[in-house]
Amino acid sequence: MLQIEPIILYCLKQLDSERTIYSVYHLLNGKKSSQTIQDAHLYSLKKFFGIYESLTRESFEEIIQSLLKKKWIYPSREQRFLVTSLGKSVLTTHPLPYFMNGWKYHLFTSQVWERLSLFIQVTSNLVYQEARYVPIQKNKDVHKWLKAVLKEVQAPRKEVGSLVFFELVDCFNDATEIDPSLLVFRLTGFQQIGLTPMQAAQKLHMEIHDYHIGFIHTLHYLIQKINCQSNRFRILSLLFHDLQQDNELTHSSQKTWALLKQGYSLDMIATYRHLKLSTIEDHLVEFALNIDNFPIDDYVDKELQTKILEISRDSATRQLKIIREKLKTATYFQIRLVLAKYGGR
Repeated sequence: MLQIEPIILYCLKQLDSERTIYSVYHLLNGKKSSQTIQDAHLYSLKKFFGIYESLTRESFEEIIQSLLKKKWIYPSREQRFLVTSLGKSVLTTHPLPYFMNGWKYHLFTSQVWERLSLFIQVTSNLVYQEARYVPIQKNKDVHKWLKAVLKEVQAPRKEVGSLVFFELVDCFNDATEIDPSLLVFRLTGFQQIGLTPMQAAQKLHMEIHDYHIGFIHTLHYLIQKINCQSNRFRILSLLFHDLQQDNELTHSSQKTWALLKQGYSLDMIATYRHLKLSTIEDHLVEFALNIDNFPIDDYVDKELQTKILEISRDSATRQLKIIREKLKTATYFQIRLVLAKYGGR
């Protein structure tokens, strides 16, 4: 079984046929649309947001067909599927990647990998006093980061490689469900070139989807472990030096947030930013999802909030169309805002 299959199966179970299969595809790709972001929150799927940005639509559809052939899912409506009892039993016997946290880490997972791989290459060559080699990473920002952190390390440069090695071993020793080889085979060092993802998958006798999920899971484990115990991993914690980790708002919504705090109305912000009002409303939904205690009373009165939540609960749905049909006095924006604020609770 592919590791990606239980993940997609779990997503479909959570969606319960309220969204099409392509909402899962967009979730895995990390699509920064208001709908995908809201789905991630409402259906408790944040951990899988953006974990497979390179997954093609064709490959995704092939996996869906595989799930159908195995009778783990069945069609309910066009492009919508429900999980069979057999599929649900699969989920009980195939645990999902425990350390995966796409919503929290997807913005900088690749950046951490670029830093780690270049750090390993440079420190490995420092040990052997080799100065002539081609850097494995071309990103100039990563090169600037490395120069800065090497100045911070309170140890002779020839010894940094050993310090990194012992910290990595220490880090991986604590997780029996993590296979370090998924990452280690990709590393470049003194007179050794790291494998490509496809080469690493072949060496480990893994299907490429399996390898990708395992690789991302390993990186997320490292990020979580190092962040939680930075005093224990003093060298590896430098991977997060000057790395923005906490901002969950999209770049465009950050600009809207700044104007909103200055007292601008939604119409004024839309005019000022040359955006549609619906786009600004999307940003407010983001605020309701991500900002603690974000007030929505100015946009939806308390009584209407209560009615929206009651209909959602009584109908066991988070589909906007169904709620709107039962409550004509609410706009789609108001329903989305209330569900964003309270619908995941």
